Amino acid sequence: MLGWRVFQSAHVVWVNATGVSLLPLSGPVTANAGVNVETIRYYQRRGLLSEPDKPLNGHRRYPAESVKRVRFIKRAQVLGFTLDEIAGLDVAHACAETRDLGARKLQIIEQKLADLAAMRKALAKLMRQCDSLDGTGACPIIDALATD
Repeated sequence: MLGWRVFQSAHVVWVNATGVSLLPLSGPVTANAGVNVETIRYYQRRGLLSEPDKPLNGHRRYPAESVKRVRFIKRAQVLGFTLDEIAGLDVAHACAETRDLGARKLQIIEQKLADLAAMRKALAKLMRQCDSLDGTGACPIIDALATD
């Protein structure tokens, strides 16, 4: 469908003959990428997302590629990459370097899982001690936390 599509007051998308959508900052970009306006602006300040020129009417138009970039950033964050690391990731980035970074992230995840398993075991033991009490006496969890 060619022409303007209104999403909210002053928030529109222009679909041209080539099928490329030009998206404004708020509304479609934030909704399609699953982030809010502040996130878009933060990514721009960090240099992760380019900021288009502001035309005379005051509404910036973002190319559809911006939505893809924001989704890339969010998926990388889910995998544990920091914004600084994400800034260095792109299509031209060497796969071997990206794999090494991924391997380091995986080691961190494995350590966190081991730590969580130890925490689970310790807390389960304390819970069993609580369950064995008849409601009198000191709380085993509080005692464990208070012990130096």
